[in-house]
Amino acid sequence: MKGEKITLWQEGEYHYPEAYGFVPFMISYIHEDDEIRPAMIVVPGGAYRNVSSSEGHLPAEEFYRAGCNVFVLAYTVNLLDEPLKLQPLNDISRAVRLIRANAEKYAVDPSKLALCGFSAGGHLCASLCVHYGDIIDAEPEYQSISNRPDAAVLAYPVITSGEYAHRDSITALLGSNPSEDELEYMSLEKHVTSDTPPCFLWQTVTDATVPVENSYLFAQACRKNGVRFAHHVFSEGVHGLSVATERWLERDFGVPYTLEQIRILAEAISAGETKYRQEKGAEILADFGLNGQKKEKWSPEIKEEIKASLKETGIWLRLAEDWLDRIWADSLRQCR
Repeated sequence: MKGEKITLWQEGEYHYPEAYGFVPFMISYIHEDDEIRPAMIVVPGGAYRNVSSSEGHLPAEEFYRAGCNVFVLAYTVNLLDEPLKLQPLNDISRAVRLIRANAEKYAVDPSKLALCGFSAGGHLCASLCVHYGDIIDAEPEYQSISNRPDAAVLAYPVITSGEYAHRDSITALLGSNPSEDELEYMSLEKHVTSDTPPCFLWQTVTDATVPVENSYLFAQACRKNGVRFAHHVFSEGVHGLSVATERWLERDFGVPYTLEQIRILAEAISAGETKYRQEKGAEILADFGLNGQKKEKWSPEIKEEIKASLKETGIWLRLAEDWLDRIWADSLRQCR
């Protein structure tokens, strides 16, 4: 497996105020045989507050085994109080263009580029699906390259800024006093058109963090606008199921590279380089398990309940992979 850290922005291009040296990047999972394959960009969630390590390496491995060349996106997040606005959308747009611009290097088919986003990462993927035409890259090298995904897998996605919104995600993105226009723009079900890429959605009825109505709203908008989609709703399961395997349940997520921005921020706070009290740096490292101490998330009883639900929800990956295979096959037939 070829692994590479791919920086999205060059010096002078990136200006998020609370970056403290962090620059968004991707980590690649590329097959050694150089066969041309579909590309999959995995976009973890984290309420736009962090880029969850539970939704990075594990799904990347699964899509790699399914035959894709995979890229995990570590995009800009707002852990504290600096609104993100359009920065994450610019990050993912640049990621798509960068991969297509280097399709030969990464051995991918530029006409088979999919996104897989979880929770707030699902909101980011769906944002690009509906707003790709709005994002103009300032770098001439990328201006002629499409940033439109060819398909998207949206796992328990944040979609709406309305009645069923996940408020913390919307606040992290837009701040505590967003305008009506900003809220409207980020309520993605309102912006689906016939040009929106095909989408696969899944969620659980019992999701207590992001109401299941979010995926219904987007699926209904796809139906209304003639967008090809699949929508799977499972009867039970907690929010954040990721690949829904026992390995995920045991929190075996690999190296937490998706949390690089959080680590850099915590170190800057500890060094007295920010407006925050220095003690907060150590608190952040502990909260995210970046101080070497692994944190258990659930009691044994809750873990057993979650484990019982994995047999049902764990099929989502196979369903998504089969759906993508059909999308790629139909795309090939249309080109003939």
